[in-house]
Amino acid sequence: MIADRRSYACHSFCKADAIQDRENRDHDASAPRQRYSRLGLSSSVLISSFFLAAAAQAMDPALSQSDFGGVGLMQTPTARMAPAGQFSFSYNQVDPYRRYNFTFQPLDWLEAGFRYSEIDDRLYGEAIAGDRDYLDKGFDAKFRLWQESRRVPEIALGFRDIGGTSLFGGEYLVASKRWYDFDFTLGLGWGYLGGRGDIDSPFGWIDDRFDDRPRPDVGEGGDFDLDQLFRGPMAFFGGVQYQTPWEPLSLMLEYDGNDYENDPAGEPIDQDSPFNFGARLKLTDYLALNAGFERGDTAMFGIAYSVNLADISQVKRDPQPVALQSAPESTTNDWPAVSQKLEDNAGVRVSRIIARDDKTLVVEGEPVRFRSLIKTEGRANRILNNEVDKDVETFRYRWQSRGMDLREDIHSRKDFVAALQAEQEEIPYLYGIYAQAASKPRGEVLHENKPQRFRYSIGPGLDQNLGGPDGYLYRLYLDASAEYFTDTNGWFSGTLAWTLFDNLDDYEYIADSDLPRVRTFIGDYLEEGDLGLTNLQYTRTAKLNDNWYAMGYGGYLEMMYAGVGGEVLYRPFNSAFALGADINYVKQRDFDQQFGLRDYDTVTGHLSAYVETGVKDVLAKFSLGRYLAEDWGGTIDLSRQFDSGVRMGAWATFTDVSSEEYGEGSFDKGLYVSLPLDAFFTTSSRSSVGLSWSPLTRDGGARLNKRYELYNLTGERNLGRYWKEIDKVWE
Repeated sequence: MIADRRSYACHSFCKADAIQDRENRDHDASAPRQRYSRLGLSSSVLISSFFLAAAAQAMDPALSQSDFGGVGLMQTPTARMAPAGQFSFSYNQVDPYRRYNFTFQPLDWLEAGFRYSEIDDRLYGEAIAGDRDYLDKGFDAKFRLWQESRRVPEIALGFRDIGGTSLFGGEYLVASKRWYDFDFTLGLGWGYLGGRGDIDSPFGWIDDRFDDRPRPDVGEGGDFDLDQLFRGPMAFFGGVQYQTPWEPLSLMLEYDGNDYENDPAGEPIDQDSPFNFGARLKLTDYLALNAGFERGDTAMFGIAYSVNLADISQVKRDPQPVALQSAPESTTNDWPAVSQKLEDNAGVRVSRIIARDDKTLVVEGEPVRFRSLIKTEGRANRILNNEVDKDVETFRYRWQSRGMDLREDIHSRKDFVAALQAEQEEIPYLYGIYAQAASKPRGEVLHENKPQRFRYSIGPGLDQNLGGPDGYLYRLYLDASAEYFTDTNGWFSGTLAWTLFDNLDDYEYIADSDLPRVRTFIGDYLEEGDLGLTNLQYTRTAKLNDNWYAMGYGGYLEMMYAGVGGEVLYRPFNSAFALGADINYVKQRDFDQQFGLRDYDTVTGHLSAYVETGVKDVLAKFSLGRYLAEDWGGTIDLSRQFDSGVRMGAWATFTDVSSEEYGEGSFDKGLYVSLPLDAFFTTSSRSSVGLSWSPLTRDGGARLNKRYELYNLTGERNLGRYWKEIDKVWE
């Protein structure tokens, strides 16, 4: 038993649910993602819901998306930052460029994003993609150094196209200051942002090499071109954004630091004027149009959609919690009916109900509806109070996941009832709730459910591949997924995908690779699998002791690989640290995703450390091991979860494969978002869908896409989310 405030704070947000039944948030351990940009079940519906989300935060008039994505004017950035949790997609066209930008704001002081830039008058080349326009990929980052005050401007340091080919690469230091309806920006840029070369490098006195900036070595792209940073001459850039009296409209005037003499276009670009003029029209709180003239004679048009995912939610139409009644004189004998009520109203799939000698009733089960255990327990308390006699003093909930005991939460029945009846009794009740690692079962088993044998779901899905010479490739399919449980710890799972529409006839180009083709045949899998078996496996879990968990699995593990494997996880109760290891023997599947196998087989596995940093709900995951192409290395994965349940993250993988062997992209990297279905639909759910964006699919650093991971399955071992929420109660 844990007696300090933080232990029972884990469940002390009952004021918001058990007492008043408000919405609450829960923790999603990590973001599921697939490196070849496969969007899972219901993702198409979920993406549509982006545009209907009721709780998205309105955009600040000054926070327009620049031509390159990220908060800025037109060609140039500002020091402004969007609110934490904001996601933006923008499209911009200014001849000869078309840009598709994805921007994330995981922290108040960090903006990150990536971009596809299509160059109309430059081709990949006949040998690669015929007459297709060249498509460049790039990553950006901006860091706030100082927040605006009355006398001091907002100051930020940024890097453009730092992780791509560096065709548009540049660094900048920029400041922004608001004065009434005007927002002024002044910056100093290098590289693409400083092409005008107004000032010699101030770092030349340190070393002569800072006087000149090397031309971008496009090569395979994807490396961080550290030898270019802050080198060469600089240029001033800046401008002003004016918020007109008509709220939807703002106007922009910009001085561009680039003279376009070294642009990567196919034909030279003339610049008649360094001044750009533009306007931004906000159509809705989330959608805006940009238009203007740049370079003195070139029209610009753009559209941006921005939504804040940090507090997105939907009004729920779940059943109301049962009304509290007086405790009966004797305990009910209809425990199957109580079990059904707990599932229907409280979202508890009960495995057993146990009566202990110390006047305690224990409910063992798995939460299946509400993301918040507080909400689940508050509703369950009401049901149990109405069904058991007055002698029962304590309700215990022993939470499980796939047959593994995770934790045990204890509620005082007397204090719960008192808190419902009188507001002044809420604090004693809250302080009386505590949590502990699950104890060994003891007592009289009043009821035991048979495991639910069969679960299934059907919905749309989308496979896509963007960033290669073949352009945007897609496959819209119908996804049927099912699980059959042999017992509480073992189950078969399977998924069938049936293609409805696709444009995979355009799939032609397969990139060169010096590595085994463990992922670059993705187009063949998408093209040939009109009816594909993407998963068919048996999985079994076990709790080895108080802090150790294990899982074994075998079958057709994902679209491209079949095999067997196992995982162990050391996860102490309520610890910020966990350590896991997995090992897998896999064999590549045939392209048609039926039962055939190809010749390639390998052993892959990783040792992984998980650290809840305690900083802005950031989870850090570090993995070392062997990848599918038999390369050795490590992956760094950083993500942040918001109160809404949305998780934003990024990963980068570095292995012993050189950038030349890896090919285009140089190393594996990407961004992802995990979206809880609960935030987008009117029915509560604990499910989520992961969306990932990677510049392109390569063979180096490729990992097995396992359907289940122990760290995700044991998420309720961590209590940190409740510490945060209990503090809100006392504010």
